[in-house]
Amino acid sequence: MQYEFRVTGRVSAALAEAFPELARVLIHRQTVFFGPVTDEAHLYGLLARFRNLGLHVEEMRPVPE
Repeated sequence: MQYEFRVTGRVSAALAEAFPELARVLIHRQTVFFGPVTDEAHLYGLLARFRNLGLHVEEMRPVPE
């Protein structure tokens, strides 16, 4: 399943490297990460990575493939 994560602020390319499985797009005052999430454990792992790096996820949603 594909997911989209909207993060507060503009995440630098260097910091985005912590998410090699996700693509990144910078938009007005947000960074949108998107890509495949294999299972629930992977999803929670991504959320923990965002949290541990001090990134605030404003919105998370599955995206139709």
